[in-house]
Amino acid sequence: MSGAFVVHCHSGMGPAHYDLMLADGASLATWRLPDPPGDLAKGGSMPAKRLAPHRTEYLDYEGPVSGGRGRVDVFDKGSCLRLAAGELCWRVRLDGRRLSGVYELRRNSADSDRWTFSRAGEQARQ
Repeated sequence: MSGAFVVHCHSGMGPAHYDLMLADGASLATWRLPDPPGDLAKGGSMPAKRLAPHRTEYLDYEGPVSGGRGRVDVFDKGSCLRLAAGELCWRVRLDGRRLSGVYELRRNSADSDRWTFSRAGEQARQ
C-alpha cells in the first residue's frame, strides 16, 4: 500500500524526541523514536514506542501541540510504500529528503508497546 510519512521533531516537553507517522488508512500509525532516524546506520536499530494513531492533518503540521505539550517541526516527509504490516512487524520503503530506503518496525512482544526501529535498506540521505 502506498501512502505518505512524516517524522516530527517534538520539543519543549522534556528531551526532544522524534515521532514517525505512517499513513494507515484514515489515520497515521505512530511511533516515538529517541534519536533522529536520519542518523541510523545501515543495519542499525533503535528503540521505538508505539503511540496512539494520529490524525492525517499531522502530515502537513508544524507548530504548537495542544495542552502545552511543546511543539513539533517536520524533520522529514515523503512517500511511504508499505511492504508488510501486521501486529508484530511493519516493513516500509521511505522516500524523503533525509530517509530513503527500507525500514522495519518490529514489536518486542505481542503484549507490548515497545518496538525496535531498524534500517534495512540503502543509506539515508543527509
